[in-house]
Amino acid sequence: MNKTNAQPGDLVEISLVKNNYKGILLESPEGEKGIVLLKLASGYNLGFHKKDILSVDLIKKAEGKKEGKLEAKKQKDKPNIAMIMTGGTIANKYDPKTGAVSPLTSSEELFQFYPELFGLVNVVKIETPFLKASEDMDSKDWKKIASLTAKFLNDSNISGIIITHGTDTLHYTAAALSFFLGEVNKPVVLTYSQRSSDRPSSDADLNLRCSALAAISDITEVMLVGHASTNDDFCYAMPGTKVRKLHSSRRDAFKVVNANPFARIYPDRIELVAAHRTNKNKKFKADIKFEEKIALVKVYPGQDPDILDYYRRKGYKGIVIEATGLGHVPALTSRKSWISSIKRIISKGISVCITTQCIFGRVNPYVYSNLRALNKTGAVFLEDMLAETAFVKLGWVLGHKEWARNKEEVRKKMLENISGEFSDRLQG
Repeated sequence: MNKTNAQPGDLVEISLVKNNYKGILLESPEGEKGIVLLKLASGYNLGFHKKDILSVDLIKKAEGKKEGKLEAKKQKDKPNIAMIMTGGTIANKYDPKTGAVSPLTSSEELFQFYPELFGLVNVVKIETPFLKASEDMDSKDWKKIASLTAKFLNDSNISGIIITHGTDTLHYTAAALSFFLGEVNKPVVLTYSQRSSDRPSSDADLNLRCSALAAISDITEVMLVGHASTNDDFCYAMPGTKVRKLHSSRRDAFKVVNANPFARIYPDRIELVAAHRTNKNKKFKADIKFEEKIALVKVYPGQDPDILDYYRRKGYKGIVIEATGLGHVPALTSRKSWISSIKRIISKGISVCITTQCIFGRVNPYVYSNLRALNKTGAVFLEDMLAETAFVKLGWVLGHKEWARNKEEVRKKMLENISGEFSDRLQG
């Protein structure tokens, strides 16, 4: 390989015998100094053996770090919003030397990476309670986010709140905030990105711009805002209790299930789709009680009901069973019937709720004899509630001791439509 003045972070062209490749030169992995790494415009990395490279030609030097404090000027004609950054791809920056990403650590960096956001609103307050991958989050993190959000909901200088979050468990957090916050008095917008900001296919910019419009709208709901399709045309504003991640990598990963989005949000306007709350000008208090001793159990063919007794022995207070079809578990003719086990753990004070593994539709305890047998155990059939939402709601309900001590009060609360978790008419 010919000598080159190129350094990690520079835009270069690598020439091989048959092909040439353009991209950002990366640092070689530790212990693999014979390898040259290149990040392509597609966002993918390629590795080359130095012995196979004819030349590395410098196209453009990497931009040096800007000196001084980068600030977005506040403008009186723009509404003010607050942001809560919790981690995930959307809260990370690309390091051109290593090809890896690391967390954004200041508002200045946020301004640098997402300038279009600040053309729509003044981001006057930014809080970073923690920076975590969403798969590492739990109910304590939900409580922290809810408490910070409540503070901003009571700040008369703030029009709305944007919460950035990783995608994997974002729908759990959306459900948790829906119950913890209840009838909010300002828009509470959760958003994400599937692809980092350095990639041409990143969804971060459009999601944030649409989130800004949602945050200054009159949709006073807890909502999730993200790409409506794989294109960069518009986003959906989706109810926090009716949304699920349905794709592991696509930009339109989240979809509303059994309901409609609140709105379509374009970069310059909002088109309302469904009814929404418009609560204004009231003092707000979060309700963040939560019982952690709850479980979500997925039923599969031939599953031993001993799993239920495991949770009983561990002191669990509630179990959501993600059943098949209309709410089926192994029952009347199964070698491993669940009916007696469910009846037994309910008699020991454990609340048991039934949802369906199906994406669309609802459970129904009256269609088949085995469903009627399950219903007689005292298990609560949760209509069209999503399993993840049911898991969060059960923890929230059981966190209130005044409800938890009364089995019928738990049933009543689980069947009450508190945050739009039930749909009268199913969509989709």
